[in-house]
Amino acid sequence: MTEKGEEKLIAMARHIAKSLGHNESMADDILQIFSNFDGRFSREKLSDKLGVGVGVGGGGIDEDSRVLDHTLRSLERQIRRYVAANSPIWADSADSTAFLDSVDDLIATVRQWSPMTNSPDKSIGACLLRAEDLMQQAMFRLEEEFRLLMEHGCESFGRTRQYGNGESTGNLSFDTDEDDDEEGVDDDHIPVAQPLSDYDIIIDALPLGTIGDLQQIAKRMVDAGFAKECSHVYSSCRRLFLEESMSRLGLQKLSVEEVQRLPWKDLEDEIEKLIKATNVFLRILFPSERRLCDRVFLGSSLAADLSFMEVCRGSTIQILNFADAVAIGGRSPERLFKILDLFEAFRDLMPEFESNFSDHYCLVLRNEAAAICKRLGEAIRGIFMELENLIRRDPAKAAVPGGGLHPITRYVMNYLRAACRSRETLEQIFEENVGVNVVMPKDSSPSSSLSVQMTWIMELLESNLEMKSKVYGDPALCSVFMMNNGTYIVQKVKDSELGLLLGDGWIRKHNAKIRQFQSNYLKSSWKKVLEVLRGDNGSPAVVVGNSIPMKEKIKLFNSHFEEACRTQSQWIISDEQLRKDLKTSVSQILLPAYENLIQRFHTSPEVGKLANKYIKYSVEDVAFQINSLFQGPSGAGGRK
Repeated sequence: MTEKGEEKLIAMARHIAKSLGHNESMADDILQIFSNFDGRFSREKLSDKLGVGVGVGGGGIDEDSRVLDHTLRSLERQIRRYVAANSPIWADSADSTAFLDSVDDLIATVRQWSPMTNSPDKSIGACLLRAEDLMQQAMFRLEEEFRLLMEHGCESFGRTRQYGNGESTGNLSFDTDEDDDEEGVDDDHIPVAQPLSDYDIIIDALPLGTIGDLQQIAKRMVDAGFAKECSHVYSSCRRLFLEESMSRLGLQKLSVEEVQRLPWKDLEDEIEKLIKATNVFLRILFPSERRLCDRVFLGSSLAADLSFMEVCRGSTIQILNFADAVAIGGRSPERLFKILDLFEAFRDLMPEFESNFSDHYCLVLRNEAAAICKRLGEAIRGIFMELENLIRRDPAKAAVPGGGLHPITRYVMNYLRAACRSRETLEQIFEENVGVNVVMPKDSSPSSSLSVQMTWIMELLESNLEMKSKVYGDPALCSVFMMNNGTYIVQKVKDSELGLLLGDGWIRKHNAKIRQFQSNYLKSSWKKVLEVLRGDNGSPAVVVGNSIPMKEKIKLFNSHFEEACRTQSQWIISDEQLRKDLKTSVSQILLPAYENLIQRFHTSPEVGKLANKYIKYSVEDVAFQINSLFQGPSGAGGRK
């Protein structure tokens, strides 16, 4: 009992001495008080047991080393007991508190005696080496305890962690849409993941108690100069969580070469997953990791910044490398729309890149994200250049039957119409490239770089169509071909964002071109018929030598009219209104003249009562035949 009482008294004295510090006068006063209190404890005995009474450099050199040695022996007994423990120290709160107190004492001792490193007394230097070795052992054990807390916290909190707004993460699904086909599972007890629609949430990744314990360990490791080691073990654990999240979002870890070898259909699916993953990471997971780092490394912003960078770097690089592989990949026009989606996702997330990666450790990631966004824009401009090349290279080989709509017209116009649904994005992309390899179209002064691009593509398409029209031997059919394609182009421009880019002036100009093609068609397709009817359509007849006998006129009309109808019934006018207008125009120039011819024929002396024998078509028959024009060959395609 006497020994226990003595130990308690000495422990109390040590606590008071520690609280008041190692000031020499204070220590002397403490020793004097205790020696007066109980005669069993002489001043010398207490001084020896407490290790106080002489401050750093306050006594002789031998005395300094003796005090330091005594302190270290005490700390070694306390710390090594915990370092050698087989069970986790943090399983018992009393043990963890005692261990941290001992570590605090060791840190304070090292700081206090470090100025004596170059002391003439080599024994002090030896003691400090012992202290450093003991510090290493303590830090290694703290590191292991830190790791165990991280791992256990993630496991125990996996199903119960909360959003910052109080919603359970059980409602947040990172899984794919594949069904779970395991047998023996009661459907009534399967949690149903709700689709993610709100990104304004923060995940508490660890229990609050665990975060507090980690914070206490991190503080000691940072204070002892082991911030990097603590950051490393922290980031290793949290990085695994992000890697698992990436996998659950369905994003594969592919190299640049593997991405570029993917078939386009597969790559489209991967881009969709990438966009989804990037939104989840930048808007939910990275902000959550940032908050967790700041809480664990409270009071040490450098350690928090370093840890956050180490945690997020791998996932960020995976996202950036995938996007970069897409940006530097092929430029075929079919890729435009998915690359536009990816560009818009990166552009819209740039504020999140800036806010999440705002510290100097993450500067490289932030800059690389901006650079890849720029390269995606360059890829989109490159795709439009490839579209230009595609139009130029499209050969004028076989003619489209009936002068109908050419596939290149349908493809280009539907492509541009779809692209211009992202007009604002495209304008942003092309404005960033103002003055670089821009070819100005003829007779145009568009208001934006995108307008320049679209006008130029339209000119290329028109030139290509004019070249293709020359394949037709019949000038009238050539005009029909240009009418069909020109009308389709104008209609697609008028009912889309293309109209805003090209302007009303462009539309008026091309409507005038279509009217000119109509006029050319009427002149060339009905030339022979009109020559027969000349003089009967209100215009003066031109007589060269002997005039054509009336019987011969009727025969020639029948022959030329039948030939024209037989030919033009195989031609196509794709647009319903254009087809109606053309039939009306043909009727207006033929029917009055033909009716006049028939009347004159009936009154002609050379025919007399036999007129009906020579008249094969009534005016109504001619009108019916005209109305049957432009039906096209069987199976001819329509407009789309």
